[in-house]
Amino acid sequence: MRKTTTLALIATGLVALGCGAGSTDEGTGSKADAGGAKGDDKPKTAKIGQPARDGKFEFTVKSSKCGVAKIGNDMLGEKAQGQFCLVTVKVKNIGKEPQTLSDSNQKAYAADGTEYSTDSGAAIYANKDQQTLFNEINPGNEVTGVLVFDIPKKVKLAKLELHDSPFSGGVEVSLT
Repeated sequence: MRKTTTLALIATGLVALGCGAGSTDEGTGSKADAGGAKGDDKPKTAKIGQPARDGKFEFTVKSSKCGVAKIGNDMLGEKAQGQFCLVTVKVKNIGKEPQTLSDSNQKAYAADGTEYSTDSGAAIYANKDQQTLFNEINPGNEVTGVLVFDIPKKVKLAKLELHDSPFSGGVEVSLT
């Protein structure tokens, strides 16, 4: 199953690179839109429930739940190497053209700065309609889905770094 997940991530990344290459919006919307004042060197971090913007996307983290051992059912599912953290996020396209959302562009961090990537294979089972895996969102539309991170059992996530494309600056959302 891990080989399939790795191949899916590579394919998603390659397609996302092609989709984001022509983007005309810069990821600078996060400075003012995440709560920081214009001219600040570093944007303030948004919190759960607060909208935060990066490029053409406005992200709102609705909830975060860790400690999940398995996603899916007895017949089809995936077991965590450590524990799954399920982050429910609403994503709205605030741009003027379609933009592709990829879960592989999103990152999570522990308090010590350790970076974790999404588990796209497990996300298939967490998202019955797969809205956060690889989805083109038209202007003004929004989707809600679950980002899945497989992290060690004793680790607690401190923040997310959410991106509208692989090349954007990203916006931080605190989970604590």
